[in-house]
Amino acid sequence: MMDVTQNMTENDSIKAILLNAEDINLAASLLFVSYQDDPVFLDIFQHTKPDYDKRLRGAIREELAAFWKTKQPMIGLFSGEHLLGVACLIEPQAELEPDRFWHWRLKMMLSAGVLSTQNMIEKEKRVAASIPYQHYHLLTFIAIHPDHQQHGLGRYLIKAVDTIIKENSISEGVAIFVTKDKNLTLFNDDNYKKLDTIEMGKVTGTLMFKNK
Repeated sequence: MMDVTQNMTENDSIKAILLNAEDINLAASLLFVSYQDDPVFLDIFQHTKPDYDKRLRGAIREELAAFWKTKQPMIGLFSGEHLLGVACLIEPQAELEPDRFWHWRLKMMLSAGVLSTQNMIEKEKRVAASIPYQHYHLLTFIAIHPDHQQHGLGRYLIKAVDTIIKENSISEGVAIFVTKDKNLTLFNDDNYKKLDTIEMGKVTGTLMFKNK
């Protein structure tokens, strides 16, 4: 596993490491718990209808499988063997756009349903259309397990993301679509700037970008 910490933390017990295949199920479980009440996912995966949890779990599982297959950076924040947080990035020019990555799209339809898959694809298109850069990373997931929040761990993940961006020669920076106002401070403090406010269905989020 590649260590992306690079002396970023004062706490030697916390390490940011690129995930391996054995970590994917742990990461999927952490992301499910963290994003279960996310406004965008509640809307996209129709939380008022039966089997919302099943659709969300399936979508996250297929997302991570696609990330692994296409070798996208997935960062795990560990304390010893305990996974505390996850951040997932799409690299510049990655062939992972939902409207072109047909295999991922088909599996999403099977696990999450056609309407949820279409909603997810529309979200990605709206976000991409609002970013005025050609070569950039997209931070699609970032989460600290609810049991370990409010301890400053989010900034460790952010710094690990910064390391990935700096090591990519063509990346102009990193974008993220923030759907919870309480998370805006974390990105503001790391010099992310607001690009746009995007409305999707009944949900409004803030698109932010940090230049390299």
